[in-house]
Amino acid sequence: MAEHNLQKIDLSEYPHINKGLDGIVAFSTTKSFIDGQSGDLIYSGYHIDTLAENATFEEVCFLLWNDRLPNKQELDDLNKQLRNKRELPEPVLSYIQSTNKKAEPMAVLRTAVSMLADFVDETEGDNSYAITLTAQMPTIIAAFDRARNGNEIVAPLNEGSTAFNFLYMLNGEKPGEAAERTMDLCLVLHAEHGMNASTFTCRTICATESDIFSAVTGAIGALKGPLHGGANTAVMKTLLKLKDQGDDADPVAFTKGKLDRKEKIMGFGHRVYKTFDPRAVHLRKMSKTLSEETGHEYLYEWSEAMLKTMKDEKNIDPNVDFFSATVYYSIGIQPDLYTCIFTMSRVSGWTAHYFEQKANNRLIRPRALYVGEKNLEWVPAEKR
Repeated sequence: MAEHNLQKIDLSEYPHINKGLDGIVAFSTTKSFIDGQSGDLIYSGYHIDTLAENATFEEVCFLLWNDRLPNKQELDDLNKQLRNKRELPEPVLSYIQSTNKKAEPMAVLRTAVSMLADFVDETEGDNSYAITLTAQMPTIIAAFDRARNGNEIVAPLNEGSTAFNFLYMLNGEKPGEAAERTMDLCLVLHAEHGMNASTFTCRTICATESDIFSAVTGAIGALKGPLHGGANTAVMKTLLKLKDQGDDADPVAFTKGKLDRKEKIMGFGHRVYKTFDPRAVHLRKMSKTLSEETGHEYLYEWSEAMLKTMKDEKNIDPNVDFFSATVYYSIGIQPDLYTCIFTMSRVSGWTAHYFEQKANNRLIRPRALYVGEKNLEWVPAEKR
């Protein structure tokens, strides 16, 4: 690849150009607000602490889609619709059963979600499609995990919350109240987070007047990357690598060694937050409680040691991915499913942004500064 001729360009003439679009405001939104300095996160008017302590994931879905909380009847109606749409079309289920069992779960989820567009009633509209996507993503994830492990796929129940049903389909038995609440809280905390890469992707696809399934499929592709949704899996891999050291495991030395080698330590730092990620505050509490209940105290203790080391050495705080990894591991979820769980929560935010973009649409078409050569002379192939 040719090197960009940035040295020939006076970038001071282009103060509006920001690498990675840092600081660029591309949209107005009512879906979420983030204050990176104070560590505040708000969904459609409600602070994340308020929602974490009181709301169910289904209430958060309604909130993001409608900019208000549902009344009792509206919540009952939404729950009923979600339960009625959990079953997958037979061709999608057949794909999950027949695809490569060693495939990356996010790749399977991306393909299956794209397939869902072939089996919807075109008269239903985007509101119904958002419910379909939210209801069927957990089924896809659980079904693939069962199939790849040689277990019979568990059909979804027509009862219980999204969190309850997901854990039931994943493990083949109904979860306890504590496990359900933990899963539900994780879904609440991951539901929406401003103009991140996957949400931007979703809105960009919507702006072309493409369908909601295409937009969500594209968002899944963006979330799949390790610098976005894949970070929580990377965190768990780091902890398991430390575990492999056995009695010699030293999280402080391990962390300092990676820093000395200038290796990236996943789960720390955030493009927006300059303080402790407010979602990580809740996950930290869950991580401590769950690790004690499941005999994984060492994971929590290592996490705390790594956290302190990163703060002392680099003054960097953890993000949402750091403690979510330990939480998922403690409730028995395989690390390569972590990003999929992120997805089955974030679909609520993506679809909310899709609605918002569609309601006041303009094709997204930023400019790029050309820094290559111009008007080169043609040289025949035999003389190059």
